[in-house]
Amino acid sequence: MSYADNIFIDMCRDILENGCDTKGEKVRPKWEDGTPAYTIKRFGVVNRYDLRREFPILTLRRTALKSATDEMLWIWQKKSNNVHELSSHIWDAWADEDGSIGKAYGYQMGVKHRYREGMMDQVDRVLYDLKNNPFSRRIMTNMYVHADLSEMNLYPCAYSMTFNVTARPGAEKLTLNAVLNQRSQDVLTANNWNVVQYAVLLHMFAQVCGMEAGELVHVIADAHIYDRHVPLVEELLRREPRPAPRFLLNPEVTDFYAFTKEDVRLEGYEPHPQIEIPVAV
Repeated sequence: MSYADNIFIDMCRDILENGCDTKGEKVRPKWEDGTPAYTIKRFGVVNRYDLRREFPILTLRRTALKSATDEMLWIWQKKSNNVHELSSHIWDAWADEDGSIGKAYGYQMGVKHRYREGMMDQVDRVLYDLKNNPFSRRIMTNMYVHADLSEMNLYPCAYSMTFNVTARPGAEKLTLNAVLNQRSQDVLTANNWNVVQYAVLLHMFAQVCGMEAGELVHVIADAHIYDRHVPLVEELLRREPRPAPRFLLNPEVTDFYAFTKEDVRLEGYEPHPQIEIPVAV
């Protein structure tokens, strides 16, 4: 059975049974009808996914691999903040009349900084270090730039990645691991979406750097289930996890900037039916 499903089930049960209800508090998100969107939340959730064991995509309901990859590449590869360069419409609610979401996400990844080795943006800095100084403990990115928060239409939720390389005795390749830090997460809507995105990113970075993907550790400061999502989560918890699929990445791509969403695919992915999820904005 899928290990990712079991992690998701345990996390949701913990939130529902031991979480804190925000009803009555001053909350920013609202439902489409203007009603405040309250949550049941858990502080400091940490989940570990071993990508050598399986690809962490839910079978309890379908996660759209190519769409998730497309959004990840929009941020990390295109370094874009304009929804017109994104195939899906998930960011439309936060875009202005020109399609911009402000100085958020991809914008921050594209800003060049001066390093001893020259001018680079954060993505190129990570790739440079993984190839030239893989055992550094300083390989990380950060999108939560306080100087630009006032010009972001939405503050970054998944805001930081820390990469760490290990050498396993007898292994031909080094192992690339990463920690994904997230300040806040709508668990039903976005949890597995983000896990899948950053699992794909880890696989891509590992491949272009001649490594193998290892562990992805996901740290969520505020993991929450919205009030109107509780019955939907309970429905998912009644479903039986199915076997995890096999993840395939085009082995011919050796340049991160050459990847497209068509370079990822799954074999044997047979999830339960999708469910309609209302989104709080």
